Amino acid sequence: MEISVGFYGGAQGVTGSCFLLNIRDTQILVDCGLFQGLESEKNYSGFLFDPKKISYLILTHAHIDHCGRLPLLVKEGFRGKIICTKPTSQIAKIMLLDAAKVMKEHYKTLYKKSIRKGLNPPPPPLYEEYDVIESFNYFKILVPYDTPLLLKDNIKVTFKDAGHILGSAFIEIEDLKTHQKITFSGDLGNKNKPIVRDFTYPSQTDFLFIETTYADRNHKSFEESKQEFLQAILETFEKGGNVLIPTFALERAQELLYVLREFYEEGKLPRCQVFLDSPLAIKATKIFKDNPEFFDEEALNLLTQKDPFDFPYLVLTEEIEESKAINNIKSGAIIIAGNGTLTGGRILHHLKYNLWREECSLVFVGFQPKGTLGRNIIDGAEKIHLFGEEIPVRARIYTINGFSSHAGQNELIDWISKFEKVKKLFLVHGEPEKMEIFKNLLLENFKEKFEEIQIPPFGKIVQLS
Repeated sequence: MEISVGFYGGAQGVTGSCFLLNIRDTQILVDCGLFQGLESEKNYSGFLFDPKKISYLILTHAHIDHCGRLPLLVKEGFRGKIICTKPTSQIAKIMLLDAAKVMKEHYKTLYKKSIRKGLNPPPPPLYEEYDVIESFNYFKILVPYDTPLLLKDNIKVTFKDAGHILGSAFIEIEDLKTHQKITFSGDLGNKNKPIVRDFTYPSQTDFLFIETTYADRNHKSFEESKQEFLQAILETFEKGGNVLIPTFALERAQELLYVLREFYEEGKLPRCQVFLDSPLAIKATKIFKDNPEFFDEEALNLLTQKDPFDFPYLVLTEEIEESKAINNIKSGAIIIAGNGTLTGGRILHHLKYNLWREECSLVFVGFQPKGTLGRNIIDGAEKIHLFGEEIPVRARIYTINGFSSHAGQNELIDWISKFEKVKKLFLVHGEPEKMEIFKNLLLENFKEKFEEIQIPPFGKIVQLS
């Protein structure tokens, strides 16, 4: 009786999470995410497995790099059952609809450029809105945490709180015939953050797949990061500028609102206008308020008294014209807009009007993968190309990593230290150099826990038993 796993995303890379677990004749896909960059060859090269043969798709959470190819999977024949938590189901649906919209607009722009230059047209979008809506039919099983679910062929699945974003989970899968146990960490959370609870701890396992996004470093404490954030706001306003915050619509935007409300209530936030310039983030915030049972104790208690994401200075901008009007404001504005890595979205228009101004600030509060505009700016780019123009980078750049929703090195070690003995440990969902640092750290300090540590390449199939 064989158990194997195929590494079809999140292998020696941060995005595109996708692992195919084969237990006898039952195929279980864990995540089906988009790779960074809409033109990524891996997004367009097709699946290296047959979607028609997959019985179950387990979603660890609703970030687009974990669920973004789901409509493509259905388009190519998947007819199994999607299993996830209730918030993951709700959030994944709005994220996927937004992804289809972004792809369509991106395609139109590239198509016009190609025609003008006499080039071949670009490849069409991976999927359309109707493909996304069709995929909703396969969200069949919504599971609470810590409640075992029995799949066919004596396979037991348990979702446990990963503390990463609302509804995120790490997954324990047990083959009840052979008593082999496989654990996928999904993305683990940064502890002591607001709104969501801290991650819970795993039970023993034979095979472990663990994310390594920040495996080479630790984050500043959240309290330190809050003060750094406040200082960035105060310094910028003192100079007469605006604060730009590229952010992900899911989790990070809600955390920023939560913290800004605290600053306001404590009298620390100067009179200003705070723009949440993201229709997707506005929708995600409504889903948060619909799922208070997933909040930590503090946020849950707060919700019984007030809206934890609202305060008098806040302006929600859904319409394009409202977004454009923000750029008439030269000072005293905090602009929260997507997307978080500057690879698209409304934030780019705000960069055009503010990035060249020395009195303004650009505050990064999330991970910037290699190859993104965000990473280029953090790495010291003196100018960027935007909408056919060359924009000098004169605004002050802040990177505040304590807002990260990913576990840092200490949290990963804390979580992984609960295992007594693991046959095989697979490092996934990280940049190769960070995986090597983490592997060496584990070999130095926990060699007795792991019989083998692997960093599998994309496309590899490994026999587990």
